[in-house]
Amino acid sequence: MKNYEEVVGIDVSKKSLDAYCYQAQVHKEFTNDITGYKSLLKWVLKVTKASKVFYCFENTGYYSLKLALYLSSESIVYVEESPLKIKRSSGIVKEKTDLIDSKLIARYGWLYREELEPSVVKEQSHLELGRLLALRDQLVRNNAGLKGTLKEMKVLLTSPSTDVGCLSLKRSIDYQEKQVKAIEQRIQDIISADASMSKNYELLTSLKGIGLVVACQLIYHTGNFTRFSSWRSFSSYCGTAPFKHESGTSIHRRKQCHYLGDRKMKSLLSMASVSAIQHDSELRLYYNRKLAEGKDKMLAINNVRNKLIARAFAVVKRGTPYVVLQQHAA
Repeated sequence: MKNYEEVVGIDVSKKSLDAYCYQAQVHKEFTNDITGYKSLLKWVLKVTKASKVFYCFENTGYYSLKLALYLSSESIVYVEESPLKIKRSSGIVKEKTDLIDSKLIARYGWLYREELEPSVVKEQSHLELGRLLALRDQLVRNNAGLKGTLKEMKVLLTSPSTDVGCLSLKRSIDYQEKQVKAIEQRIQDIISADASMSKNYELLTSLKGIGLVVACQLIYHTGNFTRFSSWRSFSSYCGTAPFKHESGTSIHRRKQCHYLGDRKMKSLLSMASVSAIQHDSELRLYYNRKLAEGKDKMLAINNVRNKLIARAFAVVKRGTPYVVLQQHAA
């Protein structure tokens, strides 16, 4: 991106876009729809003399996805960056408006243009997979809440089997469970339709502790294992990689996981680790050995999480299912 002469910082919200040209130092607001995108491109051509321009904006989920899809369809170079990275690079900012945010995004794009890489929209199957996984998670959480409410009502009522409220809750729970199953079936269809994803799914599920949800989440977050160069990079992304904390001669703390990371992925890996400890003899021995060394349970579980991540990347790279070595030992 170092050869570009102008960067347009865009603050994306639900209904509007605030665009700021860093070199031209001009600002204008547009609607967050196709009409607004076309007006934005015409405006940029009008106000800047630069021949090479790229666009920079924060990843805000569905709101920024529409813009990314349009720019990609027009073969326009853009960078979709993490909001946290832009915020941390901005220093101390005491005021917040859409105009200031767009200026800060443009400033970030210009200062880091030599390090930034153009963003690419994920394939349609990956986008749908992500939407379905998020929807499934929401339905499961909603259903857990309904089940908790039903359990409390049953304790209070003398005849819960005939109570209208209990019957209504049961119907809602049954309906949502059917919806979850339908979503899972659609997820499996998406995986099966893509040869590469289907192959990686089979490899991942050969690991004890990794089932449908964890395998699909791994495929989605890693871009089908193309986004991260190594398992250590993905471990850092999830927040399971330990880092040093030292300064001078007085501060020498033990390695700790950073609080920044994908909490959903970290939580799923924790549940997968607990399951793997129960069903995988090698990981169970490994976990018990860490406990015997004096490590607390959460630290030992984190070691198992990293083992699972390493195994997942290994089976995909090798292209063969995981084999438990102990069962072949003499």
